[in-house]
Amino acid sequence: MKPALGPAASTSPFKGRLDWPQLLGWLREDGLVAGADAERVTARFRAGASSLHPLVRLGGAGLLRRGSGAALDTEALTEWLAGRCQLPYLRIDPLRVDVGRVAEVMSVQYAQMRLALPVQVNDREVVVATAEPFDTGWVSEIEGHLKRPLRLVLANPDEIRRYTTEFYALARSVRAAQKSGETSTTASFEQLVELGRANKALDANDQGVVQVVDWLWQYAFDQRASDIHLEPRRDMGAIRFRIDGVLHTVYQVPLAVMSAMTSRIKLLGRMDVVEKRRPLDGRIKTRRPDTPEGGKGGEVEMRLSTLPTAFGEKLVMRIFDPDTVVKGLTALGFGAHEAERWQQLIQRPHGIVLVTGPTGSGKTTTLYSTLKQLATDEVNVCTIEDPIEMIEPAFNQTQVQPALDMGFAEGLRALMRQDPDIIMVGEIRDLATAEMAIQAALTGHLVFSTLHTNDAAAAITRLADLGVPSYLIGATVIGVLAQRLVRTLCPACKQPDEAVTRELIDELAKPWRLHGAVRACKPVGCLECRHTGFRGRAGLYELLTLSEAARGAVHPALDAVALKRTAVREGMRPLRLAGAMKVAEGLTTVEEVLRSTPAFDG
Repeated sequence: MKPALGPAASTSPFKGRLDWPQLLGWLREDGLVAGADAERVTARFRAGASSLHPLVRLGGAGLLRRGSGAALDTEALTEWLAGRCQLPYLRIDPLRVDVGRVAEVMSVQYAQMRLALPVQVNDREVVVATAEPFDTGWVSEIEGHLKRPLRLVLANPDEIRRYTTEFYALARSVRAAQKSGETSTTASFEQLVELGRANKALDANDQGVVQVVDWLWQYAFDQRASDIHLEPRRDMGAIRFRIDGVLHTVYQVPLAVMSAMTSRIKLLGRMDVVEKRRPLDGRIKTRRPDTPEGGKGGEVEMRLSTLPTAFGEKLVMRIFDPDTVVKGLTALGFGAHEAERWQQLIQRPHGIVLVTGPTGSGKTTTLYSTLKQLATDEVNVCTIEDPIEMIEPAFNQTQVQPALDMGFAEGLRALMRQDPDIIMVGEIRDLATAEMAIQAALTGHLVFSTLHTNDAAAAITRLADLGVPSYLIGATVIGVLAQRLVRTLCPACKQPDEAVTRELIDELAKPWRLHGAVRACKPVGCLECRHTGFRGRAGLYELLTLSEAARGAVHPALDAVALKRTAVREGMRPLRLAGAMKVAEGLTTVEEVLRSTPAFDG
């Protein structure tokens, strides 16, 4: 929430609802629109009536700001009007609204009639967003009812209408679901399990539960969430979204409602609804909502995972959007140097290519994007995964099934008889899997896999620790890509950061020195980035290729430092250096790089 900057408030008294002639007159009075532009709009509007709010109607009339020629759309007009009537201007952020308390302030009919929406409720005051700043006769009614003062802020009328519908529909659905599955919040764990066992199957198809689950998914898609967490707590259940790698609590629901939601999602994911004592996995395919412009919503796949906890089943849904999971190298964050070397590496006819990094560092996205590029009609691409992250028609994908004694090693052995050209193994976890991957590489296949290590050179050490002979590592491994994800600064609100000097960048990149301009920026925060200052994530990459010189460092007495030094001489840029370059370009911050990357010790 921020006060708008604009002309001083009009001294002429005005009461009641806004109309477009009055707004147009104020725009001319403040010198924002030219006389000819105003006359054109006047002639056009007089031809017919409209049910649109005056701000929305003028915002769609094609008015241009006098002097700059910038479009005066509904949002710009709302911000201007907030300055004129000296009210704070607000872009409604649904993640910051306690939806459950909104419905307690006023009924949905009252909110729609007054074009007002409560956005913040606490013990001291109630903040209400309105699009009618001079229609305030109702304020004293609500203050008398709540026994608290009301504070008005001005917001876009389209946003008020949209969120009024969404917030009240959600609150209504939660109340309906709660009535159909009331349970004591002080019940013991065993009682909750027994009650859930008796009621969840019925609750899962309750109309209120169906609506809450549908809202949850569409809201997660709108907020660019990568994961949805349903977490039962002692008194309430928490719904959290992971956005740009950070978890945000978006709503709290009664335990009975969360139990029913979990059952509903398990039912759709073809999981055992009754089984709550052991972890389960499932998969759901759904669609994004159609866009207001008439575009069709794309298909979205979600991977489900449940885990029994002290207060009930915890459910995590990982969202795999094909439009965001499979990207080009530039979109992933590869610089020109790394992208060129990576393209040369993956065009090799055989060998092992490893992608390393901690959980959540984007390894799967890099592999899927690379395999998608390689999967032409002329080659057979096969994968063995645990679990299959996203169904991709261009691959032949196989799921590890430990219950049937088919792990990575057994699956890879079976894939070898399927005439593959390119093989992707989800993870090398043991010597048996490593030996099968080496066998595949020695017999003319290109093999991709992942390891959990801190940097690229450590992957070679990890293979040696598993028991792979050094001569086989040198003969088969052709490259290792280490990666991390860092949050990128929001392009809408980031500002230059004079505190980040060239000396600080050189200290970050030490022992290297960067050339060229330093355009470091800092996070600010706006509605586009949910006031975090960051929007999206990009990869940092460290690519070690095993040339003849590098293979010389792979021997029984493996010297990781010597291997790193050789790799650097042949073009490897460490993760910390890649991060320093992103800071200098104004894409991320020093703190993000320090948090995500290890110091170079070569």
